[in-house]
Amino acid sequence: MARVKIDMPESYRFITQLPVRITDINYGGHLGNDAIVSILQEARVRYLASFGATELKALGTALIMADLAVVYKGEGFYGDQLTVEVTAEAFSSVGFELYYRISTFRSGQLTILAEAKTGMVCFDYTARKVARLPEELKAQLSKTNA
Repeated sequence: MARVKIDMPESYRFITQLPVRITDINYGGHLGNDAIVSILQEARVRYLASFGATELKALGTALIMADLAVVYKGEGFYGDQLTVEVTAEAFSSVGFELYYRISTFRSGQLTILAEAKTGMVCFDYTARKVARLPEELKAQLSKTNA
């Protein structure tokens, strides 16, 4: 079976902390895959907010997710404090890739729980079509915030 592979970056421009909530736990007693996707969205929203943007008002454009890939590396449990690192790379004329690493420090050891990538495309919601990546947004995404 072919596995999804993501070439992860060496460094990240933004870091945020999120707790694992009881509602994030699935029937297996660990962090559910649906919760991971929600955690990615929360981290993305916080990253954009760190330079005054939102998904609908991103410095001259709006954003829409074109694809998502997640590679699960370990289990998360209720009470874990997650560190989510985010960075933007692979810019094109209409979008970019966001890379995420979710980890926790438990029992004196760093555990990576998941690595992910989302393809983000600039989008005009009024015209319902792809838009150009504004230089101002690209410049902000390229800055080091961490």
